Amino acid sequence: MYIFLYIKRYFMLTTTLTDFRKDVKKYFDNVINSYETLLINRGKDSGVVIMSLDEYNSLQATNHELSSKINEQRLDSAIEKLKKGQSFQKDLIEL
Repeated sequence: MYIFLYIKRYFMLTTTLTDFRKDVKKYFDNVINSYETLLINRGKDSGVVIMSLDEYNSLQATNHELSSKINEQRLDSAIEKLKKGQSFQKDLIEL
């Protein structure tokens, strides 16, 4: 049984522990192949989240990039420049 939650413009699959146990492989495949996050409810205010390794690594990289105020400001500035069309392309130099 799948239930879709809409959280911060993001869909999250949810299921119960009982349903998860019935077909673990199907749930894992769905998480990996569709880049979805799965929430397994374990009762009132309790649960477990499962996500693919790619998603986890992406979150960790984003967390690292935003861990310092200087990096956060530099990224915000770059995003604003892109939005205003003030970006330019550079060729990579081969070593």
